[in-house]
Amino acid sequence: MSARHSRPLSVPAFAGVTRDFRRRAAAILLALCALLLAGCTGVPGAPPASSPAGAVVLGDAQVKGLVDGMTQRTPKALSAPRLADGLTPPTNRWYSGLVFGDKPQPVFPLPLSFALTDDGFAFGLPTVKAGADTIAGGYSADVPVSVGAASSVVTSDDPIVVTAAQKDASGAESGRVTIAEGWPFVAWTATRATDVQLPDGLSDAGSGVFTFTAAGKPYAVKLVNAQLSGSKAAVAAGGSLVFWAVPADHQADELAGLAGVPTASKVGYQVGDQQVTTTLGYPGAQAVARLPHQGTAEGCDLGSYASVYGTMSVCRGSEISWETARQQPKASLDLGPVPADGRAAVTEALTADAAAKPEFPQDTYFGGKALQRQAMLLMVADQLGQKDQADELAKSLDEQLTAWTQPQGCTERDAGCFVYDAKGKGLVGLTPSFGSDEYNDHHFHYGYFLYAAAVMAKHDPSVVERYAPVMNLLAADIGSSGSSLFPDRRDFDPYAGHSWASGTSPFADGNNQESVAEAVNAYAGLGLWARATGDAALQAEADWMLSLEAASSTAYWTNPDLSQPEFAGYGHKIVVLNWGGKRDYATWFSAASAAKLGILLLPMSPSSTYLAGDPERIRANVAEAVQGNVDQKFGDYILMYSALAGTQDRDQAIAAAKRLPASDLDDGMSRTYLLAWLYSLRN
Repeated sequence: MSARHSRPLSVPAFAGVTRDFRRRAAAILLALCALLLAGCTGVPGAPPASSPAGAVVLGDAQVKGLVDGMTQRTPKALSAPRLADGLTPPTNRWYSGLVFGDKPQPVFPLPLSFALTDDGFAFGLPTVKAGADTIAGGYSADVPVSVGAASSVVTSDDPIVVTAAQKDASGAESGRVTIAEGWPFVAWTATRATDVQLPDGLSDAGSGVFTFTAAGKPYAVKLVNAQLSGSKAAVAAGGSLVFWAVPADHQADELAGLAGVPTASKVGYQVGDQQVTTTLGYPGAQAVARLPHQGTAEGCDLGSYASVYGTMSVCRGSEISWETARQQPKASLDLGPVPADGRAAVTEALTADAAAKPEFPQDTYFGGKALQRQAMLLMVADQLGQKDQADELAKSLDEQLTAWTQPQGCTERDAGCFVYDAKGKGLVGLTPSFGSDEYNDHHFHYGYFLYAAAVMAKHDPSVVERYAPVMNLLAADIGSSGSSLFPDRRDFDPYAGHSWASGTSPFADGNNQESVAEAVNAYAGLGLWARATGDAALQAEADWMLSLEAASSTAYWTNPDLSQPEFAGYGHKIVVLNWGGKRDYATWFSAASAAKLGILLLPMSPSSTYLAGDPERIRANVAEAVQGNVDQKFGDYILMYSALAGTQDRDQAIAAAKRLPASDLDDGMSRTYLLAWLYSLRN
């Protein structure tokens, strides 16, 4: 049984423009679609057509009527005492811990760590060190800053740049603190004249810059319209304090002139034939630090910081851009060239699996897995030309998807249906599982539904119209951009290049994600559904997210670069659970080494060939996971992964798959699909 994660887991599209602009753009887009219908439908499978800057994906014009048609209910109200009124609850963000729960949690705007405190805030550069099972870089409260606050509230719902207002006991605002992913500063700007307590030991470096040492690390602060007396700064209204950690072998003044404060972020991407390009803008900033997957560029000569994800280079400018290999989702395997003996083996397995009448769980996780399992059987039956079996499988799958996609299904029953939660701004499935009513793991769950629906639509295109009222809302829940009814790309973090799984992130180590392969499956399913519906804008966004998530999967989970000195002592080839402030060789549900690799692989969809790469690394990962015994839980997925190493590995995997005990097959796997996937490989 697979288990869970995050409980107490060429098209320019600039999504960082204001929500008001994007909502107006949604109305314009709808009008254009009415006039130029062909331009809004797209061609399934083709590279997406160009879209204007500020393009809206599943915006209000597309989803409001669908939301109005849903049963509306809040299955579980989220406590967000530190969120300003009128903002979309920022679930599944790297900074969700600032907002939700009784007390704020630390967050990790790498390269720094940060927390709100009782009277202000504190931050520090994490100290990265490794043990046998953990790479740690937790919260470092090196620099406490007291602004005399009685409370703080987050005043932005931007995916990258975050502001929080500090208020006195009367509720009046005294100032605002700004942090951002990749921005190597923390800034506090006074709303009114305020005295701020700074650390002791400040040394005047000239031009309003003061240096100091905290926890053995060099820091600096730049005062603008502020006067220092001892360790207390009198900051005038509109004045500011900008702090940073001084990179090793560099001087404080190198960053002092680049301490502009970002006001928001701009997220842009282009989807080409072979590459996707990601561009992140930080208007107002003058320096940004890159994570390893973002590469380097001209102007990245301002020093570096160690992080749990590797060395971060500091670059001049207010924008970073990088390219990633494009991944396109696949709805089916190519079984045409499979040899006769292989076709016979798959057909025999299909006969047995199609004759079985599996139960379909009515929660969104196991229910979703069951739907995709059935969809993969249907896909194989279609590929083999087994019409009678395909018709029976399609009938069963359609019955389940039809029930799940009844907009008012939850007025009739309390399971196997979805409601729209107006407070949390999202779709919640009944029965919830693994905290999905707290917005945990939505991309994992909904990816299965979208993938299954897209496969069913390939078999019978007429189902699209019936499924669309609810399936488009599932797509919006994880892929909307520019809507007032859903957050922008709920789970996906464009800076990190991957998703976060916990809805409210009640953890001192930040947010986390374990089952990165299910995240990849989510955006593959999203892209396939976009193709089924002819939504070119959604297709572009899904392919972009899929490409980044797949690249991060290998870069930070299955094939991480562990050569940095700070990682010495870590005893494994893979990382299983990535957090903002640490990385673990551990799962939420099992101590078995097979589970630790298996959860990074399932469901091994037709889109999972992105896991191919260095054959020796694959073999080493497999050896550590199974320790000579593949006949165990997750052995099915590990066999599929092992086959990516080469022809001999594939042939050995086929032989082992044929004898794998049925009891060791995952609930989302069938012998039919296991064999079909293996035989379809062309090593």
